[in-house]
Amino acid sequence: MRLVIVSDTHGMQDELGVLEGDVLIHCGDVCNGFERDDREIDQLDDWFGRQRFGAILCVGGNHDFALEERAAAGVRVLENAVFLVDEPFEYGTVLFYGSPWTPELMGWAFYLEPELAESRWSRIPHETDVLITHSPPAGILDANRSGHRSGCPYLSERVKTVRPAVHCFGHVHASAGTQLRDGVLYMNASMVNSRYQITHSPLVYDLDPGKIL
Repeated sequence: MRLVIVSDTHGMQDELGVLEGDVLIHCGDVCNGFERDDREIDQLDDWFGRQRFGAILCVGGNHDFALEERAAAGVRVLENAVFLVDEPFEYGTVLFYGSPWTPELMGWAFYLEPELAESRWSRIPHETDVLITHSPPAGILDANRSGHRSGCPYLSERVKTVRPAVHCFGHVHASAGTQLRDGVLYMNASMVNSRYQITHSPLVYDLDPGKIL
């Protein structure tokens, strides 16, 4: 099962062209977060509609006020992708789980209050094979260019318990890349650099469902 993973496109998803695989995952920050223009969501949805996948999954990020407002209004957020807020999604025999919350950034979209972090992440099912969040876990691909780490320690502890095959996220542009630790493949799929320019390619991972414990 080919997974193609992107994050932090900030309205510039068209620069990635047409992608192809089995499951496309967007880990949030689809908007620029400053103008709060609802049309950015429609443009993203149009882009999703041109992609060649069996399933497209998306979570929100701290820049995604328009996504947050649509979700709060109870309307369908996206037509061409499945928008996940603390929800599972099963594709074939693989269980995906998506959650948009981000600690530290009060006043931004999908802010996660510290006192709610542990209970929020405890909802991640033990059976999760691919975990999709916007926030990184603490200490893994979460350092900005100044060295500050902004990953969530409660998320880190939950991932250690659940041990999904893949944990993909974004948020911290300077730590884009992958890291294998204790059997979990961590993937920071940020597409942009600190100047909000697309400088990275989508991450591609061929997941073998038959080898998932």
